[in-house]
Amino acid sequence: MFISPAFAQTTGAAAGGSTLGGIVGLAPMLLLFVAFYFLMIRPQQKRMKALQNAVAAVKKGDSVITAGGLMGKVTKVEETVVEIELATNVKVRAVKSTLAEVQPLGSKPAND
Repeated sequence: MFISPAFAQTTGAAAGGSTLGGIVGLAPMLLLFVAFYFLMIRPQQKRMKALQNAVAAVKKGDSVITAGGLMGKVTKVEETVVEIELATNVKVRAVKSTLAEVQPLGSKPAND
């Protein structure tokens, strides 16, 4: 009554080929996800893995930067905590997981 017969017939005919139309409709979303994975997610995972390895291998004499922005030299390493010398006779203890960057022994000192 309210819908013309021609319009009702075309929607019924289009419903038969909807599986192909659904796959074609999802293809751009899939390509977008793949692009995000290779351009954003994968490089971030590599950086995090490298940082975790550097934090696990931190040793006395390394220069470090904490997530809070403190820069100093490691004077003591424990299992989960490091002691950092910020300046002469100024030492703080920081949890290893808060280290944002580890520079190996022999790099430019943080106190200069």
